[in-house]
Amino acid sequence: MKVILLERVAKLGQMGETVTVKDGYARNFLLPQGKALRANKANLERFENERAQLEARNLERKTEAEAVGEKLAGASIIVIRAAGETGQLYGSVATRDIASELTEAGFTVVRSQVSLRAPIKTIGLHDVAIVLHPEVEVEISVNVARSEDEAERQAAGEDLTVQEDDSFEFDEDLDEDEDLEEGEEAASEEAGESEEEETEE
Repeated sequence: MKVILLERVAKLGQMGETVTVKDGYARNFLLPQGKALRANKANLERFENERAQLEARNLERKTEAEAVGEKLAGASIIVIRAAGETGQLYGSVATRDIASELTEAGFTVVRSQVSLRAPIKTIGLHDVAIVLHPEVEVEISVNVARSEDEAERQAAGEDLTVQEDDSFEFDEDLDEDEDLEEGEEAASEEAGESEEEETEE
């Protein structure tokens, strides 16, 4: 489907551009969200008539987003979650959780503005992008920890995850034991052979 963009849409184009998108994407997202119009003669004329208003509205939203972005950029939120010794979470931290924590911290952010490629599944400090406007994006730090105390230690630079290296060392010990047993067997066989030779003589 061809649509006329009413605002900048990431990976698609700028306001006023006519682009081709999948029908489902247009019907389920772009059109109902007011981000685009079907590309036809009537809508093209409508867009040209309303272009000045759309640009003014876009500039106003962008200015508001930049003001929020200045306060939000570099902010850090703490999310407490249960996790194992290796730092693997028993659940995960999703866009909804981050938006909720930001709202509690006094920022008006909805989950659709949180740009997260995949849910967070380990403790630690995670950089997350917040898209306040199609042209305004800031980064925050999400400190996922098992307790407030751990969150403070992580913020200070401490790594609280336990690496599973013990099994590797254990395998080396096994190899050494096997080598020792093989050596003992070889020695006993040699001793047996020498005894047989002496008996024959």
